[in-house]
Amino acid sequence: MDALRPGGFLLSQVHHLSGRTFARLLKTHGMDEINPAQGRILFVLWQSDEIPITELARRTSLGKSTLTAMLDRLVADGYVERVPSPTDRRTVLIRRTRKDEGFRQAFLAVSAEMTELWYAGLSEAERDQFELLLGRILANLKALEDGQ
Repeated sequence: MDALRPGGFLLSQVHHLSGRTFARLLKTHGMDEINPAQGRILFVLWQSDEIPITELARRTSLGKSTLTAMLDRLVADGYVERVPSPTDRRTVLIRRTRKDEGFRQAFLAVSAEMTELWYAGLSEAERDQFELLLGRILANLKALEDGQ
């Protein structure tokens, strides 16, 4: 096996360039108060609102200190709020606010634009294969992180 394969390096470059491109698209659409990482937090909440911070950290793959700083800003900007769990007083839940509702549709439109940029020139089968392989790589890394 060739230890010098460029996959990880290419993925890192794609990650950084994608983040900059997405931030530029957000700004172009007048949505520059949210950065891509905060958008990832909101995206998770759009799928499952009012979840514990620990679950949000797991689903976003953000470290605790990074997530806390991002949540502080989202709370200050009025997009989310921290609420106590009704079943466990030690647990804090993160919940979307009304301000987030209007933002969601615009953000999803920008995300669709970004998806088209990402997959330009790739067939549907190539897109599916790419996502399957990325999922496997992610599973490998998660297993390592989880000590398996």
